[in-house]
Amino acid sequence: MAEPLATSVAAAATLRAAGLRVTRPRLAVIAALAEHPHAPVEPLVQAVRTRIGTVSVQAVYDVLRTLGSAGLVRRIDLAGAPSRYELRVGDNHHHVVCRQCGTTVDVDCAVGEAPCLDPADAAGFVVDEAEVTYWGTCPACQVSATTTITPTPASKDEGAP
Repeated sequence: MAEPLATSVAAAATLRAAGLRVTRPRLAVIAALAEHPHAPVEPLVQAVRTRIGTVSVQAVYDVLRTLGSAGLVRRIDLAGAPSRYELRVGDNHHHVVCRQCGTTVDVDCAVGEAPCLDPADAAGFVVDEAEVTYWGTCPACQVSATTTITPTPASKDEGAP
């Protein structure tokens, strides 16, 4: 699957600006993250393979680590779930996660400035980042929960010969 030129060119420029070499796996991982924000590694591996063919899971992890070290990718660690990755970095935003299906959506900072939260007692730390994860039920799961039909017991007359 060919990338639109503007996306590939922008990704290449971003890599160069971060002092990284432009490689097919790095471009493919960036494109996969653009299409699948908040994705764990396995769907990213599949998307990268669709773009460039054979690539190992380890190679995708290596690219993600390199991009993360360069500040181009953010790793999201959610309780009870595999790490997820996104391209939105540097703005200290948060996430809301569906407890049923795992859908994850960006939530802008409540205050608008990092670190969003000022702890009552920072124990001497200089706080430069706060991570907040909101948990709940997404709209799709809310709808499916209300449209689930509960079978009613059949009367004795129904189905009788």
